[in-house]
Amino acid sequence: MDNPQILELLKSVKYPGFSRDIVSFGLIKEITINNDRININLALKTKNEEKKNEVVNSINQILSQHFKKINIEIIDESPNRPTPNQTGAPAQQSQFNLSNIKNVIAIASGKGGVGKSTIAANIALALREDNYSVGLLDLDIYGPSLPIILGINKSPGMTEDRKIIPIEHYGLKVMSFGFISGNDTPVIWRGPLVSRMTEQFFNDVHWGELDYLVLDLPPGTGDIQLTLTQKLRMSGAVIVTTPQDIALADVQKGADMFRKVHTPIIGVIENMSSLLINGKVKGLDKNNTDNYSLDINGIDEKININDDGSFSIPINLFKSGGGLKESKRLDVPLLGKIPISIEMMHATDKGEPIILSQPKNLVSNIFRDIVNKINSQLIN
Repeated sequence: MDNPQILELLKSVKYPGFSRDIVSFGLIKEITINNDRININLALKTKNEEKKNEVVNSINQILSQHFKKINIEIIDESPNRPTPNQTGAPAQQSQFNLSNIKNVIAIASGKGGVGKSTIAANIALALREDNYSVGLLDLDIYGPSLPIILGINKSPGMTEDRKIIPIEHYGLKVMSFGFISGNDTPVIWRGPLVSRMTEQFFNDVHWGELDYLVLDLPPGTGDIQLTLTQKLRMSGAVIVTTPQDIALADVQKGADMFRKVHTPIIGVIENMSSLLINGKVKGLDKNNTDNYSLDINGIDEKININDDGSFSIPINLFKSGGGLKESKRLDVPLLGKIPISIEMMHATDKGEPIILSQPKNLVSNIFRDIVNKINSQLIN
């Protein structure tokens, strides 16, 4: 048997308490086969001995049918320590100095215009609400959005040893190429320059101690994504899509890229999932609220009326179910469905994300729920 066949076998081993397998979590770090013997390096950060034993016993049970001698070594892996990848080849991760960052989360999509930057900013702020120390890195070299979304119009400072100091804003440590180039300047760069700048955002930025570094990735599967997956061990990626099939076609490519390089996919977010229509019925008969409906483009929609005559109904402008469809394909959770919101649009354009400007808004609470689900998917 070869390494890919072993990995396929080990996909049947679920991490205790999760529906996901140990391979998709990226816990298998090295496989060495020598005739009827096999050695496996397993990265488990949990201190729970019962969980460790459960995983080890499951691996032994599966592989004992194929090997006489099975050696499983549990390795201690820090975020910036170079480790072998699933094929046994050394991964080039030592070039990124992230020893003081506990979790790195990528907000990603193969599709542009799905709202990754807005979602990344609000997720980072929701994490900050929970008293985590959080950094937010905008990696879209060609179209940086975070300076506008966060209302930042200044340049970062420098340390004496020529390290860039991220801008502290809303309790976050923020870095974007837009701080350096200016939002009005077009970037006309070839791939090698983009890869070099990506490396500088990690090696030459003084991030300090962080619980989370949230990465706002550009669309596609190009130079930036390749540089990250080759040199950085991410805690996981969150995939953002909109509901319609034309968006899913590109999103699936982006998600499959992370699977190919063995980066765990935490879950899927469906953005722009519906438009909430809020209204009020005039002349409400409080004794007969079951006979009201709304005619929308010839479709008769039943609506629930509150005692004061108010109602709220979601309208699917783009279709529905795209996020759920993709989460089922990837076998990961649907983390949340974010409706089209005029309040979020105004908050974003104003430079004050909705979770700050309207903390009690429905969308703000959806972001908090998403963060809770992200935390539940990470193995600490």
